[in-house]
Amino acid sequence: MGSAYGSAAAIVAIMLVPVVSVVQGQEEARAVAGGGISVPGWAGKIDANEASRGQKLENAKLAKEGNALHVTTGPAVAYWNPANKATGNYTVKATFTEPKYMNLNDHPHPYGVFIAGNDMGTDQQSYLYCAAYGKGNFIVRGFGPAAFQMNGRGGEMNDAVHKAAGPGQPVTQEIALSVKGDNVECAINGKTVASYPKADLVTSGKLKSTDGIYGIRFGHNTEATVTGLTMTKQ
Repeated sequence: MGSAYGSAAAIVAIMLVPVVSVVQGQEEARAVAGGGISVPGWAGKIDANEASRGQKLENAKLAKEGNALHVTTGPAVAYWNPANKATGNYTVKATFTEPKYMNLNDHPHPYGVFIAGNDMGTDQQSYLYCAAYGKGNFIVRGFGPAAFQMNGRGGEMNDAVHKAAGPGQPVTQEIALSVKGDNVECAINGKTVASYPKADLVTSGKLKSTDGIYGIRFGHNTEATVTGLTMTKQ
C-alpha cells in the first residue's frame, strides 16, 4: 500500500512540473500607473494577444527623460514615431539600459529595435524586431500580421549579449538591425548574431517590405531606458 501510494504521488508530482512552468511562462501583464504616451509625435500598439485579454495601450508607459526614452510595460508593445522611416540599405540601432534587471517580472523579458514597419497601428501591421534578454539570449521575430519567429521560441544564447549580475542589477545592450543588399542582420553589442536572406523575410505571412517605419519593441512587464535611436544609410 505504501509503495503504491508513493508511486502515485511521484506520478502526480511529475505531472505538475510542466503545469507550473506554463503558468510562469504566461505571467500576466500588469497595468502601469500613469501609463500612456507622453512623448510628442510618438505612437504605439500593444500585441493582439494582450488586447484579447483586456489590456490597452494606456497600461504601458512611454516617457521622455532628458535624451532618453523611458519605457515601462504593461502589455507587450511597439512604439514608433511615424516620421522615422528607412528605405534601401540602412542600419537602425539603439542602446537599451535595464536599470534593475527583472524588477517587474519573475523571469527575463526582452527589448529591442524593429524595422520594416508597414500599416503600423492597424490590425494588418507588419514589422521585424531583434530583442535581447538580460540573461544572455536574443530573439528575432516579427508580425505579418500574425506573429512569426526566425530563431525559435526561446531564441539563442550568444556571448555578445550582456548578462546582468543578478536580479535588480543593471544591464545594457546595444541592438542594431541592418538591411544590407539581399540580407537582414541583427548585431548586439557590435557583433552580428543573426543574418537572414531578405527573401525569407519579405514573403507571404511575413514582411511587406524591408522599407518602412522603425522603432522600439518591449516585452510585457519590463522597464528600460532607450538612448541613441538612430538610422544610418549604408
